[in-house]
Amino acid sequence: MRLVVCKENSVTTGKFSKTNISTMSSDIKSVGVLTSGGDAPGMNAAIRAVTRAGISNGLRMYGIYRGYKGLISNEIEEFRTNSVSNIIQQGGTVLKTARSLEFMTLEGRRTAYENMQKHGIDALIVIGGDGSLTGAGIFANEFNIPVVGLPGTIDNDLNGTDTTIGYDTALNTIMQSMDKIRDTATSHERLFFVEVMGRNCGYLALNSAIASGAEAAIIPEISIEKDQLAELIEQGFRKSKSSSMVLVTESEVTGGAIKLAERVKTEYPQYDVRVSILGHLQRGGSPTAQDRILASRMGIAAIQALQENQRNVMIGIRENEIDYVPFKRAIKKERAISEELLEVLRISSI
Repeated sequence: MRLVVCKENSVTTGKFSKTNISTMSSDIKSVGVLTSGGDAPGMNAAIRAVTRAGISNGLRMYGIYRGYKGLISNEIEEFRTNSVSNIIQQGGTVLKTARSLEFMTLEGRRTAYENMQKHGIDALIVIGGDGSLTGAGIFANEFNIPVVGLPGTIDNDLNGTDTTIGYDTALNTIMQSMDKIRDTATSHERLFFVEVMGRNCGYLALNSAIASGAEAAIIPEISIEKDQLAELIEQGFRKSKSSSMVLVTESEVTGGAIKLAERVKTEYPQYDVRVSILGHLQRGGSPTAQDRILASRMGIAAIQALQENQRNVMIGIRENEIDYVPFKRAIKKERAISEELLEVLRISSI
């Protein structure tokens, strides 16, 4: 396995250690875990794995409720093995999540640090997306705290990992929704724009389009001009199809499904257009087997990272191997879209 070791401004690559973590040198005696940002299926599996991996290696484990907000308001509880029983199959997060404007201030972060000290918490594991890991990096540097992140987001928009916790479940939810929408689209001979999450990353829309047999995906990474939109419509109906399905990433760049549908109504009034916005439906539900396994592997790897004296790293997975990815690399910019996947969609939708 590959290992990315992060120090302040240097990165070293090597093999992932196979040493038993209980025998490794570390001053860490207790660890706090929190979930932050948007919820994602598999977060509970990660909480479960982190907690039990810590306990199995003699660490005291603390669950921190409502993310950074709970860290500031001292919503901290010691977790035991049974604290995480029967949660692996549940969607959402048993630790809850909330926005915290106060954590964006130095005073708020100082209060959070003081609460960690009160409970004797030596290190922190943060499960969340780019915003959560950005905050974790700032907090770690300001107070010299070992922090490890787990990529918990359905958007799959973090660098240094092939996939994120919750992404596979969201893909399956979208695919199942698309199958149902296809039935009514075909029955009424309509053109459907289906809007999915993703913000500045089009992986959800692109892979959902491939999996559901959609005609196209309009994503932030590719700007869609008027003639391109016309081409998408013509391709969809040129094959004597009675309906067409287009996935759209919810983004200022794409304009969203509603704006695109309004354009079609104005410029191509011969087509019966409808919009379906899946919204928070994509975040819920029981996690898939893949997300449960991924979260469990990453959760155990997070404890091992702390035992190896790692800090400011996110647990990633590359080619099915665990990586330690520096926060700065994980969140540095938008994740590049796969040209191969674009070609797969183009060919399979002709």
